[in-house]
Amino acid sequence: MAVLADLTIADMRTALAKGETTAQALAEAFIGRMETHRRLNAFITETPERAIEMAKASDARRAKGEAGVLEGVPLAIKDLFCTEGVRTTAGSHILDGFTPPYESTVTANLWQAGAVMLGKTNLDEFAMGSSNMTSYFGGVENPWKRRGDNRKLVPGGSSGGSAAAVAALLAPGATGTDTGGSIRQPASFCGIVGLKPTYGRCSRWGTVAFASSLDQAGPFARTVKDTALLLQAMAGHDPKDSTSAPLPVPDFAAACSGDVRGLKVGIPREYRVEGMSAEIDALWQKGIAMLKAAGAVPIDVSLPHTKYALATYYIIAPAECSSNLARYDGVRFGLRVPGKDLAEMYDNTRAAGFGAEVRRRVLIGTYVLSAGYYDAYYKKAQQVRALIARDFKQAFAQCDVILTPTAPTAAFAAGEKMDDPVTMYLNDVFTVPTSMAGLPGISVPAGLDGDGLPLGLQLIGRAFDEETVLRAASALEQAAAFNARPAGF
Repeated sequence: MAVLADLTIADMRTALAKGETTAQALAEAFIGRMETHRRLNAFITETPERAIEMAKASDARRAKGEAGVLEGVPLAIKDLFCTEGVRTTAGSHILDGFTPPYESTVTANLWQAGAVMLGKTNLDEFAMGSSNMTSYFGGVENPWKRRGDNRKLVPGGSSGGSAAAVAALLAPGATGTDTGGSIRQPASFCGIVGLKPTYGRCSRWGTVAFASSLDQAGPFARTVKDTALLLQAMAGHDPKDSTSAPLPVPDFAAACSGDVRGLKVGIPREYRVEGMSAEIDALWQKGIAMLKAAGAVPIDVSLPHTKYALATYYIIAPAECSSNLARYDGVRFGLRVPGKDLAEMYDNTRAAGFGAEVRRRVLIGTYVLSAGYYDAYYKKAQQVRALIARDFKQAFAQCDVILTPTAPTAAFAAGEKMDDPVTMYLNDVFTVPTSMAGLPGISVPAGLDGDGLPLGLQLIGRAFDEETVLRAASALEQAAAFNARPAGF
């Protein structure tokens, strides 16, 4: 059998079922790798003792014939999901030391399926960022390097810790959240698969909120089938979340057939944007050719309001963040910085607790919601959002899935672009429209650029049609045959 860390989640399930390994052996193997590669700073909190305890309990259940869908599979959890009895920080100083007395629905579902927690992964503070450089606990290092260049690269954000952990084989799978691309863009930068489900497919209960109408939990893994297995366990209706869809959970893994004969693949003409590298465009053309060779039918579609998506997102998301983050005041939980009175305590706590990017977005959000500006900015942005969703609905009257690049560039060096927030926001230009429409999207690694860095392609589907997205993603994965790994991992 291969080295344990090399196994996919699907292979682990087979090996565990055959008695070729144990949950405890898997947990110990990944704990060892986490300790060896701490320089990546992928984890904020490691939970090795809990992992061993959960693994032993998993082995006991398997011995009694009670194995769940993910029985014994070790996972990394983005530190945005509340975990009972384990520190949850959202990458922010203002929540440093917060230990939830409850479990998020997504993680509770994973534990119910038999998964084992390795630890909580690093992220941009409150999921606000495209680089994983805004975390109070320091930036995460992408395990990939440019050829002949030893500079540290960013893993993407905000779920960069989860993506780096999977890419470096510190975990076979991980959870992330995606508000405007925070699963798909890091997946592209790190050469792995990242899936954002339809808004409402996974419960948001117990997940620290950034923008409530956009946030959606999803999985990272090294293969399309593995993400399907993870989504199978994560998804489901939750009465505690009013936005959770009361729909049955399909057999997502069964959808990974790769049979796309006759499938209509939309190619949106508006996604050819200024500043997109020639390598990204060439990869996109290659992806079209690969799906066509597999029997799919590429067709041109139009998403005319795409050019407004990024500006619209950076009005709506900060507005919702401004409201959501008002709860962090130093009174009930987390950081408290004393002041001479209550108002000064609020001011001192929020000034010390929030980083620069969070403060920037709170200020933008407060401004667009303020009297005199609400109609001009926030209301108008919501109207444009409806037009973006209508564009997708009209496109899907002609096609079954849409193929686009995931990100306009490969991973960039830590420190590059960081002094220009607008340039940073442009990292999400291909992923934001999908989030604005609440649709499922997946990033699949499809090639390397001239510097030897991974590049991803994105597939977008109709609402709650993750099955078709996974089917097309499997075909793309098989055709691309991407098996490159970061050196040294």
